[in-house]
Amino acid sequence: MGSDSDWRVMSDASQALTDFGIPHEVEVVSAHRTPDKLMSYAREARSRGLRVIIAGAGGAAHLPGMLASMTALPVVGVPVPLAYLDGMDSLLSIVQMPAGIPVATVSIGGARNAGLLAARILAAADDDLADRVEAYAADLEAQVEEKNDRLKGSL
Repeated sequence: MGSDSDWRVMSDASQALTDFGIPHEVEVVSAHRTPDKLMSYAREARSRGLRVIIAGAGGAAHLPGMLASMTALPVVGVPVPLAYLDGMDSLLSIVQMPAGIPVATVSIGGARNAGLLAARILAAADDDLADRVEAYAADLEAQVEEKNDRLKGSL
């Protein structure tokens, strides 16, 4: 994430990964304040065993795109809402990448979905994880049916 203040949003991605038993790291890397750290982090990520990067940033939100420009790993961008513009600035900055530099982008503040998307990306090459992702989807379906039954029962 671009700042430790982004943790209030990004902790949801970490929790989703933890829920699936996916080892991960948390790091503050600012595209603007720590450009050398950004370059080494991106360029060394794959050799360190990372397979997906989730990058949350607010405001100018250059972190996801800059990471994507320096690594072959998939990057999932999370627009972090700030006090002004409700995160629209972050969303537009992350989603409007130039051709050749893809960044998968989730909703403003959608860090949990970023973690779930990372799990699905990893599950493409891991049958055990794919089974857990499918079980999670089935659990969501069951929850919806339970809520529907409760609603109908309250009428």
